[in-house]
Amino acid sequence: MAGLATAVLLLFVLLPIAAIFARTSPVKLVAQLHSKVALDALRVSLRTTTIALVAILVLGTPAAYVLATRTRRWTAVMTTLLELPLVLPPAVAGLGLLVAFGRNGLLGRPLRAFGVSLPFTETAVVLALVFVSLPFFLRQAVAAFAAVDPVLLAASRTLGVGAAGTFFRVALPVARPGLSAGAGLAWARALGEFGATLMFAGSLQGRTQTLPVAIFAELAQDFDVAVAISALLVAVSAGLFVAVKLLLREHSPWAGSWTEGSSSTSVAV
Repeated sequence: MAGLATAVLLLFVLLPIAAIFARTSPVKLVAQLHSKVALDALRVSLRTTTIALVAILVLGTPAAYVLATRTRRWTAVMTTLLELPLVLPPAVAGLGLLVAFGRNGLLGRPLRAFGVSLPFTETAVVLALVFVSLPFFLRQAVAAFAAVDPVLLAASRTLGVGAAGTFFRVALPVARPGLSAGAGLAWARALGEFGATLMFAGSLQGRTQTLPVAIFAELAQDFDVAVAISALLVAVSAGLFVAVKLLLREHSPWAGSWTEGSSSTSVAV
């Protein structure tokens, strides 16, 4: 009975993915990927996801270290607040960004006074990607820093190394495998983001139209191009997921699934 249930679930998950590649031949898929829509969307996605990932690493890494090494009550509250985008529907996230940074939003009006308008720009795409992807990196990063032996950190401090030096020379190198896995998860999430991006940045070809948004736009115009872009996203996302799993498997402190890592995070904070 358990084997039958597993087979049914595998068929249910794999069938839609296989159908994308079975819809047309590999030659036609490659040909469709050379369309202007696909190439423009690919450039926008690569550019915006890279910028978003850099922002997540720069801001999220020190934040994760603080959350993992502090045992005060506020750290659990901060962790919960930073993880809120995980449970928000993408449309709600996009609407929230629009209300906050739109022309008449909470920060939109002050920004407009300085001639800055964020909605429906490439900056809006980056903000949407950071908002929805940050928790994926943060949870893994907190688990990675929490797994660092406190004795190593204490020894560094007793040798006269300051807090910043201990972070860069000890914590970062030891936690690097977990941080790399978290970065891969965040990038995969950013690459597949659709709802928040569409709500906040729109679908302007060559400017804000990412690969997922291009799929939606092409469904009513050129179905073959939509299938080709979908196949590209499946291939890239699967590659990133496999790479993350290998990273987690090779380094025992973070072995297991991402959900296991996240459960250890909750214990740490």
